[in-house]
Amino acid sequence: MEITVHRPGELTGAERDAWAEMQAGARAAGAPQLANPFLSPAFALAVGRCRSGVRIAVLREDGRPAGFLPFQRSALGVGRAIGLGLSDAQGLVHRPGLRWDARELLRACGLSVLEFDHLVAGQDAFETRSFGRFASPVIDVDQGFEAYLAGLRARSPKFARTTLAKERRLGRDVGPLRHVHDERDPAALRTLLRWKSAQYRRTGRGDRFAHPWIVRLVQQLFHTRTESCAGLLSVLYAGERPVAAHFGLRSDSVLACWFPAYDPHFAKYSPGLVLHLGMARAAAAESLGYLDLGRGAKDYKDSFKTRELTVSEGWVMRRHPAAPVHWARRAPVRALRNAVLARPEWFEPADRLLKRVGRLRTGR
Repeated sequence: MEITVHRPGELTGAERDAWAEMQAGARAAGAPQLANPFLSPAFALAVGRCRSGVRIAVLREDGRPAGFLPFQRSALGVGRAIGLGLSDAQGLVHRPGLRWDARELLRACGLSVLEFDHLVAGQDAFETRSFGRFASPVIDVDQGFEAYLAGLRARSPKFARTTLAKERRLGRDVGPLRHVHDERDPAALRTLLRWKSAQYRRTGRGDRFAHPWIVRLVQQLFHTRTESCAGLLSVLYAGERPVAAHFGLRSDSVLACWFPAYDPHFAKYSPGLVLHLGMARAAAAESLGYLDLGRGAKDYKDSFKTRELTVSEGWVMRRHPAAPVHWARRAPVRALRNAVLARPEWFEPADRLLKRVGRLRTGR
């Protein structure tokens, strides 16, 4: 096997096409998670325009591309999956049956360690004892929206009933509802970013959109329109007023949910939940396979989901002086965070504290 490393802009058109073709065939090959748009060449190119150190490892067999690994590299040779902390799917996109040695790959990439927080299934060569596994809920719509809705009513009858009732009440009290699945007005995107920033601050979380590079990344992806990755802004209007919005990425089979938010003035109607039903309906109409809600425990995800995928978090290392230093710095923080998230008796008080801090910061 030959392994070469390139900056994103150095990939040829033929290489990008081969990468996208591997993703397009992933569902038929029994690896549907590889079709996630976060694993696309377009996402890697967009991150590369916003962040330094982005590289693509190209694996070749018999001179032909057999796999692509996007990553970010520090000056000290520490590697992170591309978009670590932002992307909900990471790993090596490859042709069916490809086998690789993780440490050999790290050596070819000039890395001492490579860290993931959303490694998709089927990447056994990367997973070691340091990896933890986590659920990533999905909404299957490949049988059509009516079949999904019937299942939702059976699994979560109270949730389905109250959400549909709130949808009717929102339309009656505020104005006729209109769901735009692919809104192309940049002003609507700016509204969503403003809502999401306010939500982060209100709940005591770090505001991702306080980082200009993340804003630039979202704006670039909003204008991205390829088969393996397209920015998708969905907006729920009541009358002429936007009440909820979501920005995510889609491929030809997966809608990766990413940034949902709503106007808090209409919180009693749960417009974000109503919007997610509209997104599921539109995704089914476009013959997508599923909506990936992303790792993380949320009540609305548990109610909407039809099943769960598995993603992994951890790192693979090779013998190098920098590797144990990185492990010592990162492992305790990740272990504490995951322990809090996994235990309701710890998470709920921490969540309440963050929200209290958020209210003090915003004066609400």
